[in-house]
Amino acid sequence: MRFKLWASCALGLEAVVARELQKLEVAEIQTDNGWISFEGSNLDLARANLWLRTADRVWWEVASFPCRTFEELFQGVKGIPWGEILPVDAEFPMQAHTYKSQLTSLPAIQRTAKKAVVEVLQSHYRRLRLSEEGDHYPLKVFLVADRCRVLLDTSGSGLHRRGYRTWNAPAPLRETLAAALVQLSVWNKERPLVDPFCGSGTICLEAAMLGLNMAPGLTRRFAAEKWPIVGRSAWEEALEEAESAFDERTQLDICGYDNDPQTLKLARLHLKQCGLEGRGISFREGDVRRLRLKGKYGVVITNPPYGQRLLEIREAEELYSVLGEVAAHNPTWSYYVISSHPKFEEFFGVRAQRRRKVHNSMLACQYFQFPGPKPPKGEEG
Repeated sequence: MRFKLWASCALGLEAVVARELQKLEVAEIQTDNGWISFEGSNLDLARANLWLRTADRVWWEVASFPCRTFEELFQGVKGIPWGEILPVDAEFPMQAHTYKSQLTSLPAIQRTAKKAVVEVLQSHYRRLRLSEEGDHYPLKVFLVADRCRVLLDTSGSGLHRRGYRTWNAPAPLRETLAAALVQLSVWNKERPLVDPFCGSGTICLEAAMLGLNMAPGLTRRFAAEKWPIVGRSAWEEALEEAESAFDERTQLDICGYDNDPQTLKLARLHLKQCGLEGRGISFREGDVRRLRLKGKYGVVITNPPYGQRLLEIREAEELYSVLGEVAAHNPTWSYYVISSHPKFEEFFGVRAQRRRKVHNSMLACQYFQFPGPKPPKGEEG
């Protein structure tokens, strides 16, 4: 079966998700604000959930139609063959989103769409009552510019939930954003990586998973695993591929530093839960003011305090200046820093070669990129 699929993501990461999909060799990739559409088979659907590091969810577009009135919404949803998609006991919670459309009431949109699905299922299964006690089929009615897309969430919980991070440090960085920061840098598994503000270890662990070709969804479950219309065999094949692709030999050189012992305990716990102990990833107590980078051609990727959720703004600015001094004393290293501070470069002391607008949770940020010189052939690592 062929599916019209959508990967949702944070604004600013569309190109990164599109590149990940290109590696999966899916067809018809197109990008929009926060969305990337593509086509694929049952196996492609499973692979996308297992392998996308920077997307939030993978959605199946069940139908798309013009929608300016509640009657058009009702008839459009009712025209979908739900009996071929949802089993008789399916649990199908309904969400709605509307933007630049005639229909604006989210509760009314949800009620209308839900009623249409219920009527189709009651007729198909000849039931007056639907238990909704079975497998999970999360539905979303997405209205933009008077056009409705009816989507099924194949992921279930968000793809950032890899399974290794069970406890959060203050002001955590989402796993999907951390993975994007790594992919937007020059780091590869042959080069050292340091995060001087590692918190609970997310950047380091996402880099390790990328370097070892470990599928981010390898140890979690997905909503569509139990859907007969997708089929269990597709998931089994995709999982077998992911297990075979995992690099079980390479030793990395990744180190995260933090000055909070309790936060470092979380980072080490997450490393253990990620299953990557003994693979060259370490977390150590240390302050950026005493940071000493060893070797050449390494990469610093970090999410320092912004002066909004952690520390006062003057303290954050002082840390930016110290980080700039570290960079000045280690000119062969590359530096990648995300911050919402509008004058970060002023305190860092150097203008970034590139900047990228990204969102960390609800905060509009810039990803400041200071790539260093390329290592001579044979000197990486």
